[in-house]
Amino acid sequence: MVVVHARDAVTDFLSVLEETRDRETTVLTVAADGACRAVRLPARGTTAERIGALTAARTEQPHTHAAGGPPPAPAASLADALALIAAGGRPLRVWTHSPADDRPDRRALGLAVARLAPGEVRHAVGAAAHLQFLAEETRPLDARLVAAKLDFVNRHHAALLHDDPLAPSLDTARLPSVERFFRADRRQSDRLYALMSSLGEDAAAVADPWEFETSGYEAERLDATTAWISRVCPPGAEPLVELGACEGALTRRLVDKGYSVVATEPNAVFRERLARGVDRDRVTVTADDLAALARAPRRAGGAHLLVEILYYGQPLELLDRLPGGPLFVALAPERVCDLLRPWLGRSAAWAAEEELTLVAPRVEPVCGGRAYLRKRGSVGLLLRRRDG
Repeated sequence: MVVVHARDAVTDFLSVLEETRDRETTVLTVAADGACRAVRLPARGTTAERIGALTAARTEQPHTHAAGGPPPAPAASLADALALIAAGGRPLRVWTHSPADDRPDRRALGLAVARLAPGEVRHAVGAAAHLQFLAEETRPLDARLVAAKLDFVNRHHAALLHDDPLAPSLDTARLPSVERFFRADRRQSDRLYALMSSLGEDAAAVADPWEFETSGYEAERLDATTAWISRVCPPGAEPLVELGACEGALTRRLVDKGYSVVATEPNAVFRERLARGVDRDRVTVTADDLAALARAPRRAGGAHLLVEILYYGQPLELLDRLPGGPLFVALAPERVCDLLRPWLGRSAAWAAEEELTLVAPRVEPVCGGRAYLRKRGSVGLLLRRRDG
């Protein structure tokens, strides 16, 4: 079992500790600097004895994973530890975190293990607020095991029960009474990791992380967005400026409609894929983000497209400094309500001329059917300058 903290073996994998009581089990904890620490649980120990051994060996050092960096840096140290265990000659079954866990340190370790483990890997669903998994193993805990899990937390990790926004916490959802596990191949693990890292640099770890090329929902959204832009602003002399073009799924649709496009993409990996996949006679690719465009000299320009990109904490006041063409903004309905409308209410520069639903919410499989999630829908707002 490979976990971030020794406590994870109890909170996420207690059914595994119980199932494997008749054979030796090694629990590896992997620190942020990659150092592995092994806790060996002998065969024929009771569950209480196994929990006791993990309690004595628990590690509480902070774990971090920088966006854009590799999953736990020290993969070589982990590889050596796994190889040493496998050298015993017995078939190796490895249990670890999910590469789509909501917690970045668990997510990164789950991916590293999926890439390195020499045997079969099974992932705990773990903390998964957005994804539902097709779990291959579902293990309800009986009253005795639930009591053991709760007692372990109350005795040894009570500090994690406090609501501290600056520290990790254990809530009810992270103390499951039914533990679920799934298997994923290397490709699925990479894609799950990228999907759940969608607001950071790690989203570019795989091509097309949001599955624009294969998702029925995404195709409908992109086609509806293209039709909306074409209706309001037919192709003309001025190029469209598309912020956050990613790998060009919308860009290529616009070019097919006859537009020239200035496609901006700050992420270097996405930008390189974008440049390879578009007609460079019709598309100018730049590294500009919203702040860079707002700093540029004011110029008369075509429309600016901000399609599903205002999720990254950009100050919306930067929009006031964009040139005079209309703004096409698309966001999930809840973000229109809690982010865009409050800003429009105080903006002296922009007013909404039109609002429409581009695509309704939908539940859709992802990552080759390994999981499914709710796609939030997309609402489009056409903004024009108040001063004309």
